[in-house]
Formats: sequence, C-alpha cells, structure tokens
Amino acid sequence: MEKSCVRHLQSSAMKQAVSELSLPVPWGEIRGKVWGPDHGRPVLCLHGWADNCGTFNTLIPLLPKECKYVAVDLAGHGLSSHRPAGVFYNFPAYLMDVRRVVEALQWSKFSIIGHSMGGNIAGMFSSLYPDMVDAVVLLDSYGFLPTDPKEMIKVMRQGIDQMIQFEQKMGEKKTRVYTYEKAVERLLAANPTLSESSVRILLERGVVEVEGGVAFTRDFRINLKNISRISLEQALEVQSAIQASILVILAEDGFEKIFAEPEQKKFISALLQAYRDRNDLVRTVPGDHHVHLNNPEVVASHVSDFLQNKVLTQSAKLTEKQASTS
Repeated sequence: MEKSCVRHLQSSAMKQAVSELSLPVPWGEIRGKVWGPDHGRPVLCLHGWADNCGTFNTLIPLLPKECKYVAVDLAGHGLSSHRPAGVFYNFPAYLMDVRRVVEALQWSKFSIIGHSMGGNIAGMFSSLYPDMVDAVVLLDSYGFLPTDPKEMIKVMRQGIDQMIQFEQKMGEKKTRVYTYEKAVERLLAANPTLSESSVRILLERGVVEVEGGVAFTRDFRINLKNISRISLEQALEVQSAIQASILVILAEDGFEKIFAEPEQKKFISALLQAYRDRNDLVRTVPGDHHVHLNNPEVVASHVSDFLQNKVLTQSAKLTEKQASTS
C-alpha cells in the first residue's frame, strides 16, 4: 500500500498501462513512471547521467509482467526538481534520494535495474542496505567507478572551483531556447551512442516548452565534476557487502570502450572479477552504451531470465514454504 504522499498522474501512453509518479522531497518533487500491477514484485529503475527515466521506455514492456517497475528521474534530470542553490550533485545525495523513494513507496524488499551512473548508485545502495535489495541488474555499468587516489585531490578541487565559477555566472546565464528539431540535433551530437528515435524518447522528459521553442530540463550543475570519490580498495570492500544476486550486462562498444581511461580499465577488470568470484552473472552483448534503449531485445532476454530465476521463482518458493508451514 502506498502512502498518500505519492501522487499518480495518468499518462497518455495508457496502451502500456503506464502512470506518472510524483514524490514530494524537501526541495520539490521526484518524478517518474510506473509500469505493471500494483502488487507486482517491486523493481526500481535508475537511469544514467544526463538521461531520464525514459531510458527504460522500450525495455520494460519486454520484461516479466508480474513485476511493478518504478523508473525515476533522478534529481536535476527529466521532470524532477533541481537541487537547491549551492548544492552539489554527488553520490551520497543520490543514495539519499533512492532511500526517500523506497520509503515513500513503502518497499522493504525490491530489485534494482541501473544503467551507467544509475548502476553505480544501485551498487552502493545495495551494499548500504543489503537486506532491502534482492537482485541488481547493471546495464553497461560496474556498480562502482573507482578513482585513482593520486587523482582525488585534483578532481575534488576541480569540482569545487567549477561550482564557484558556476555561481559567479548564475546572474548572467539565460535559458537557451531551441526549436524542437535543434534540440534533437544537439542531443544526437552530444550522445553518439543514441539513435534518433532514442533521442526523441529522452526528449519527452528532457525538454520543456518555453516561449519561442523548448529548453532542456536538466540542471547544468550535473556537468560539474563529482567531488565524491572512492578508491578501488574501497569499492571492493563496499562491493563485498552486497548480498543481492547480480547480473552485469556489458555492451561490446559500451562504457569501457568509449569513456574509460587506461587507469579505470584496470579497476573495471578487478570489479568484474570480484563479481565472477561471487558467482554473479557477467554477460556481454553486441551494441553500445545505450543498447538497452536503442535495441532493447538484445538485453531483454538476459534481464527477464534473471528476474524470473532470482526474484519471481524465489518469491514463489518462499510463498509455498510459508503456506505449507502455516
């Protein structure tokens, strides 16, 4: 049963029985979309950096219908409120947001599907609350993205200096207005791993109509350097606290090929080996960083089998066991 503070706003895409979600937070609201039956097995879906919950629009309809999928726009993304002035976008704040969301939904046990940055939030949350998360799907993500300790001071200083510069220029900044087609062009240019149809899906929540055209909804501050960092040693220690079953789906032309620096590739290898050592599943599929949105059928069978085996079947067995002992 959901608390009364959760508002459902009916979506026009009723052919997939999708509803809009609004959760109040101290600085505004976190918005999202809901698929599936009210009493379905809960699955939280977390998008990647600079995307929004539309990133799951094509994948979720291909997944098990017995689950209830809640995909949220993380703060500063999509239709969710921007963080208050002077506040950083960092991982502890996103973890707090996830905790707020599951508290509002009154979920005590749930699964997480996370893409890219959303997968890193999923990894950290699952280690902090191992009793709450039963299964995690990492879509072209490793659950953590460590930083070389030698780089930390430089990166943190960059982030702080960028925030100061941003605040000094705030008064001069005017909202940039685009025609819708120019917004499509801009997002395509900035994200070469997105197909044009995927760009248009993300723009459903990624732009808002303003006088003279459309403006992007995301907060510019998400572009500033993240000042919250962990080392590989810390990441492996935190990773070891996860109790959930994990499925890692990597794209052949995904994150490691496009974004990872040489030092990070060594970290990625160590993290993946740690998952294998835990008997978690690591799968590689053809495609790029947004394969789950561009070509969802490539990943859907892996995700569906995993949810069926690790969540739905386990849940059914538990129900039978409880019934037989009562």
